[in-house]
Amino acid sequence: MSYSDFSEDELASKVIGYGIQVHPALGPGLLENAYKQVLAKKLLKEGFQIEVEKILPLEMEDIRIEVAYKIDILVKRKLVLEIKSVESLSDLHMAQTINYLKLGNYKLGLLMNFNVTRLKFGLQRVINDKTRIQ
Repeated sequence: MSYSDFSEDELASKVIGYGIQVHPALGPGLLENAYKQVLAKKLLKEGFQIEVEKILPLEMEDIRIEVAYKIDILVKRKLVLEIKSVESLSDLHMAQTINYLKLGNYKLGLLMNFNVTRLKFGLQRVINDKTRIQ
C-alpha cells in the first residue's frame, strides 16, 4: 500500500491504529525507547517512510545548533510522533511537541504515552496552525 498521498490526518489515523496494535502486545511499563523502536519497525513493515530520531537544528539570530533536538519518529516528512512512557502527560511534553512542529514547520503531531492501560488515554493530537507555505 502506498501512503504517499495521505494527508496528515489520514496518516495520523493509520499511525494511531498501529499504535493500538503495539500497545497491548507490549503493555504499559516499558521504557520509551522500546515503544519507539517497535512502533518504528511496525510502520516500516507496513510501508511507511519514516525517520527515527530526526535531527532538528535550532537557529536564533546568527547562531545555529545543528543537533539541538530529535523528533522520535517523523512519518512521511509530515507527521511528528513524540513517544512517551510516563505516569501522565504534562504541559512540558505538549510544549516539546509544539516546538518540534514549529522548528520543523510541520502541521500535525501525535503525543503518544504508552504507559497507560489503554492507548486512547495517552493520545493527544497537536496542531501547528502557524505553518509556513513552502
